[in-house]
Amino acid sequence: MNGHHHYAEGSNGRHPGRHGGYDADDATERDQRSSTRSDPSSGRTGTRAMNGGYEPDLRTSMTDLPDAVPMIPYWSAKRHLTCGNPTPPPPGTPKMIPWRAAPGKIKTAHAALVLCLNIDVDPPDIIKTNPCAVLEAWVDPHTMPSHKALEVIGTNLQHQFEGLNPKISYKPILDPSKEDLKRFCVNLRKQAMEDAVLFHYNGHGVPKPTPSGELWCFNRNYTQYIPIALQEIQSWLRSPCIFIWDCSAAGNLLSNFVKFAEQRDNDAKLHGGGYPEGMPPFSECIQLAACAADEQLPSCPELPADLFTSCLTSPIDIALRYFLLTNQLPSEISTDQVMQLPGDLKDRRTPLGELNWIFTAITDTIAWTTFPREIFTRLYRSDLLIASLFRNFLLAERIMKNYHCTPHTYPPLPPTNTHPLWASWDLAVDACLRQLPDLLKNTEPGVPKDVSLGARNRRQATRTDQSAQSGPSAAHGEKPYSYIPSRFFTDQLTAFEVWISRGGSALTKPGPLSLHVPSDQFGADAATDLAPYPANSLEQSDHHLVPRKPPDQLPIVLQVLLSQPHRLRALILLSQFVDLGPWAVHLALTIGIFPYIARLLQAAGQDLKPVLIFIWARISAVDPSCQVDLYNNQGYKYFASALAGHDDPRQAVFPNGSEHKAMCAFILSTIARDYVHGQNACWRERVFDSCFEHLDEGDFLLRQWSALCIAQIWDGNDEIKVYADGGNMQDKLIALLSDDSPEVRSAALYALSTFLGASGSADLNKLGGGGSGTMYRRDEREHFRMEVAVVTGATIAIKEDASPMVRKELLVLISCLVKEWRGYFIVCAWIYWEEDRRWKDGEENQHPDDDVAAIAITEWLDSFGDDDDFRAENRVLLSSFFTIFSILLELSVDPYQEVATNAQTIVDYIMALLLESPFTRLDSTTLNKPPSTASDAKSLLNGTRQRVPSNQSTQTATQTPPSPAGRPPLTRSETMTNTIQNGVSSTLRRTSSFANALRNLAGNIAFPSLEDGRSSPKPQQVQNTQERTEVVEGVSRPPSPNLNFAQYTSPYSRPESPEDGYAHSASASQAAGPTQPDAHPPTMDFLPSDVMEALMEEDMERLRARRRVGNHSRHHGHHPHHRDGYGGAASPSGSTFSVDSNSSVVLGLGTGVGIRDVLPLKSRFYDWCCEYFKEPQMRQPEADEPGSVQYNYQVWRQQRNEQVIEDTHKQALEAPRCRWDRPVTTIQISGLPLSLAFHAYDPHLVIANESDMITCDLVIRCMNVWDWIKRKRLNRFWNGNPRGTSITSLHIINQDVGGIILTGAADGMIRLYRNYDPNLCNGPVQMVSAFRGLNEVLQVKRGSGVVTDWKQTGGTLLVGGDSRIVRVWDAHTESQVMDLDTNSESPITALASDSGSSSTFLASFADGSVKMFDRRLEEDDAVVASYHQHTSWVQNVKWHPTLVGQFLSGSHDGEVKLWDIRGGDAPLQTWDLFSQGLSAFDVHEQTEVFAATSALMVSNWRTQRTDVQSLSTKRGLGSLTTGLTIPPPRESMTPFTPRTSSLTFHPKEMVYGVGSWDGTVRIMGCKLPSVS
Repeated sequence: MNGHHHYAEGSNGRHPGRHGGYDADDATERDQRSSTRSDPSSGRTGTRAMNGGYEPDLRTSMTDLPDAVPMIPYWSAKRHLTCGNPTPPPPGTPKMIPWRAAPGKIKTAHAALVLCLNIDVDPPDIIKTNPCAVLEAWVDPHTMPSHKALEVIGTNLQHQFEGLNPKISYKPILDPSKEDLKRFCVNLRKQAMEDAVLFHYNGHGVPKPTPSGELWCFNRNYTQYIPIALQEIQSWLRSPCIFIWDCSAAGNLLSNFVKFAEQRDNDAKLHGGGYPEGMPPFSECIQLAACAADEQLPSCPELPADLFTSCLTSPIDIALRYFLLTNQLPSEISTDQVMQLPGDLKDRRTPLGELNWIFTAITDTIAWTTFPREIFTRLYRSDLLIASLFRNFLLAERIMKNYHCTPHTYPPLPPTNTHPLWASWDLAVDACLRQLPDLLKNTEPGVPKDVSLGARNRRQATRTDQSAQSGPSAAHGEKPYSYIPSRFFTDQLTAFEVWISRGGSALTKPGPLSLHVPSDQFGADAATDLAPYPANSLEQSDHHLVPRKPPDQLPIVLQVLLSQPHRLRALILLSQFVDLGPWAVHLALTIGIFPYIARLLQAAGQDLKPVLIFIWARISAVDPSCQVDLYNNQGYKYFASALAGHDDPRQAVFPNGSEHKAMCAFILSTIARDYVHGQNACWRERVFDSCFEHLDEGDFLLRQWSALCIAQIWDGNDEIKVYADGGNMQDKLIALLSDDSPEVRSAALYALSTFLGASGSADLNKLGGGGSGTMYRRDEREHFRMEVAVVTGATIAIKEDASPMVRKELLVLISCLVKEWRGYFIVCAWIYWEEDRRWKDGEENQHPDDDVAAIAITEWLDSFGDDDDFRAENRVLLSSFFTIFSILLELSVDPYQEVATNAQTIVDYIMALLLESPFTRLDSTTLNKPPSTASDAKSLLNGTRQRVPSNQSTQTATQTPPSPAGRPPLTRSETMTNTIQNGVSSTLRRTSSFANALRNLAGNIAFPSLEDGRSSPKPQQVQNTQERTEVVEGVSRPPSPNLNFAQYTSPYSRPESPEDGYAHSASASQAAGPTQPDAHPPTMDFLPSDVMEALMEEDMERLRARRRVGNHSRHHGHHPHHRDGYGGAASPSGSTFSVDSNSSVVLGLGTGVGIRDVLPLKSRFYDWCCEYFKEPQMRQPEADEPGSVQYNYQVWRQQRNEQVIEDTHKQALEAPRCRWDRPVTTIQISGLPLSLAFHAYDPHLVIANESDMITCDLVIRCMNVWDWIKRKRLNRFWNGNPRGTSITSLHIINQDVGGIILTGAADGMIRLYRNYDPNLCNGPVQMVSAFRGLNEVLQVKRGSGVVTDWKQTGGTLLVGGDSRIVRVWDAHTESQVMDLDTNSESPITALASDSGSSSTFLASFADGSVKMFDRRLEEDDAVVASYHQHTSWVQNVKWHPTLVGQFLSGSHDGEVKLWDIRGGDAPLQTWDLFSQGLSAFDVHEQTEVFAATSALMVSNWRTQRTDVQSLSTKRGLGSLTTGLTIPPPRESMTPFTPRTSSLTFHPKEMVYGVGSWDGTVRIMGCKLPSVS
């Protein structure tokens, strides 16, 4: 926690669980495992502290332990493991007991104190000893007349109970007859109504209860004992009740009561179906009995006769007396002296009050540590009187068991009389009583001696001239004795602190030292956020580990909150405890911390503010229902004030104030979430404006939560949206889309989505809708333009974002626009369709008059007459919709599965509407024409391979079909198995034309065709297999992400239930699927422009209806929540047809009445962000804790890596003078090993193959991971790029801490994979991230695909290839940094970054040139040097391994050249290695050695040679000749880089690998002196 650094020192001296220093690398590694967010500027703007704050002063280095994380691992933050999906709890997670008392919790209202004493007459079955106990309610009945004694005893007993809870009406019933008792009981039940009644029975003057369950009272003349059956008591008092049985053989009453209660309950269920509402079963009544059925009450004369009642009502009195009886003090202290103990029971500063406080803390703690959680909550946290009675019962059990009595309760409780904390109580009493003689030394003479402390307190309360004091006044001017307070609470806080600081946060195996969870709490419905496990349980290396047993002192910390001197320390310790995870928060809530923490919000103490904010953030994250409490007690004002605290001069004393404000924004967002009162309260407190101001803050966590808080405040709240629109809030959020942090960008999109109608509710069935509401301050046209502008601006800004989490949120925003303006999207889909079909049919063979879409657009624009401005406005609007639709199509084939699935849901919804629209009834449309046949598709294979630009943000660019003739097309089915099963596949026109509309998309992810009957990827459990072999018709599927929650929703599926919020106006057949069309649909005599105009007008009618409904609610005093105004339908229209627009519907519109209403999409991003406040922030994650398995592994890796670097450095000095012809191993794979990548430290070799010779589906686009030392294949998986493309670039990143495979494919996509080593990970390979690295692609006959270069030190990824630009990506921010112009029409063939922090890099080209770029210059002028000596394709370019400023390049014509950037345009040296051509070239990174492989020629294919040359000795070091038995194909092996082999040096070791086109990978090594 951020605010703790300035006050933790005063209490603890250090933060528990932390070790030594901390640097930026640790912060990023922490993010990899536990943090919900990673700092995009980590290592640049400061250091993220362990708790998320900046700690520039704590950068002390460790001397005793090595740094376990020597570098920053990229793409390893939590967002890369979850992609913004909330983490599900581990299997077998127990569900936690609700901490709040049940709605029908017990409330005691009235009490009957029944005394059957019959003073001076002993019952016949009791033989009393002499002497014996005589005191009743601390009164000796023999010192006064019996009738007077009875009244005094009754009054005293009433006062004793009033000390427990003075608000209850207590009625003493003295020696009653049966009739009187019945009358009193019946009246009590009438008065109490549904509340509980306390029935206290003292039977010391009547016979013992009978074994059959009868108690005794008197007749009116007191001449007979009259039995009363328990059934009669039950019928008089009914339920709920609390019974206290203070008599011998009380166990008879308890056991029989339970038996009779169960009989009554069973009878009620059988005959009447249960009890009346509000009356709980009799078996839920609570009982306390003084002894067992065969036991008699003790008669020790030193103790009162009503010992059980005295323990329950006067615990301090009886505890002190008992202590004197059982312990010997140095100075003789009499009982009379103990009764003069100074102080007041309610004043904790006095000796008596302090003892009472300690007693409460100890009994609470004993109960907490002994009893089951639900029992504890019911008895100790539901009613004040019951809690006091059961706390005091523990003392009764301790004392009475010493006198051979066993008190009982119902519900039964385990014994507590031997609990270790009783020793702490004895110590506290001993320390207090040892000071008693000094405290009483100056007592004024004449002070009356009281029989009990309670009586003295009552007497002192009646004296108005005397206030409570801690000790007696001094006599004769002598200085009074100063009482030394007990160290009990200080010692207990220290014990709690030790538990936290000495491994309290560590996990352990289930057992006696682990967190106790009842076995019956495990269940299938246990998926809850209150799981007692760390929220981030993604790395399942700690199988079945659970938190440790919580410290016994937790209830004592609760009690200490009541004390001003200890409060801050207790709060700090409590904050450290709740930081351990949701289980700790739940324990604190269960123990009753909530009312205390809520009350502290009223405290003005500035020193408490940081820790209170921290604790409330944890509570709000674990239990969002606290929003109602914070609203009712106006606690939101506390956090609103702290959020807007920029004007408070005292705020400066808080370090990391921005993170505290972020916590406040989070708490306020939970108050506003799906809670109208909370939203309006936040608005009144100007929280909205505070968040708006904080969007510019430097701390990204504050920016993120400010945006999320805005999202929750205006979610579905029309008035607040209107207010925000007046302040151009949406423009500020759109500007935030260029933020460095992916979390902030996602939060801004989330806020914009809720602004446009998406639901921020936690209810997954609540989708939202209704756009931006009424916007009654705008006219309808401005309203329309504003909504379109918001989505267009966001779409253009985010469409190429590298973070799939951000792209997912963009789709939610787009789905809101599609929901409200579906007519425009139908028009755009039709235009795209017609243009695409026209292009496929060959535009050069068509007449311009056949361009249906262009003519329709022209006619539509002509309908606006001479109003040029209006015409231009509509043209821009349609262009905006078309841009969004085109980007939506691109996202539907996104390489990241979740993004693609969500986009497919939206696209299919639009296409389903298009197929239901009047466009299908036009005679000029091509919607009804069959799609291209398989033979047509095959004919496309013969064309020249071309590239075209991917979808751009202008209409002209997007109308160009994004797939060339030279690339084999991909056919997509409707992508939903359920849809096919529901009969949609029988509708050939719809599905076939649909599939055709989405085929040939640029960079398409491979989806199965319609014929194979498979669906698009859906959430599923991937089996723990090491290989994935899902290949359908040559289509490969890549590994799935770790969490994949997105699920495709078909527009034709029948809604599961009416609560789903879908349209119900359609018939059953329409809801189940589209109707079977006629073979020749009837055509109509209207124009396409008429359909366009009608669809657009229907959208405008939908807007008008929305505005009317909202205005009606506003003018008639309804709540401005427009979503409620629509009756829960979330929109004026149930599906795609506005009921309000009946009058203006033309052409039989009302499109898609039978289409399922699946939009807007539902975002889970807010829930994912909330997990940050459930995860530990004050301590290191398990991987950073010294001694943990992960930490030890990283320490070992670091030491191993350092050893490898040291060894290879020595070898690198010898290698340029040694032979490089030592065979190491040979690996055989399927297909051509096009790309190779060695791991620098592990013996891993990643091989990507490629073959367009499709003889077996299993040989295409496959990636293999091998242990090249053991010749063992570790894994095999597919990259998922389309047919006709291949992996053209391959890297292993984060090699110091493990490794992530980064691939670049010719479809322009970058994909990253983790868990490829089964020795470290049990699960399958997982996709970490994927994004479009390049979108502008040149049309060339032969290109290089995508060429990348990864720079680990700066987290920079360079992406080039068949493009005029080099795109620079920043792995920190997952965003595009710049596009550097290559000033060349040739493809880039290789990229090479300079080492260290240099901003320069090299790029080689297909035309033979090599250029050097400087990223610090302008994008269009970044080329600082060009070299043109090569005359053919440059295969590779590499920096000199040892000499700064020199580099080597190898070209296809067989030449290798050495250059110096300071030496002009001419090379320093040239090697002419292979006259027949050079296929591959590489330079070792550590030693002065390079290698090249000859090209295969059709005329000379039997041998292929690889030569190794020394740069220092200028001579050859070895040659590898490969013999081939099968000639290569006449066409090149790949449509990309002209290579027939691959060649790669190991980054560290003195070995290299050569891949031949026959699938053989040979690894050769250097004959070092130590090896040979």
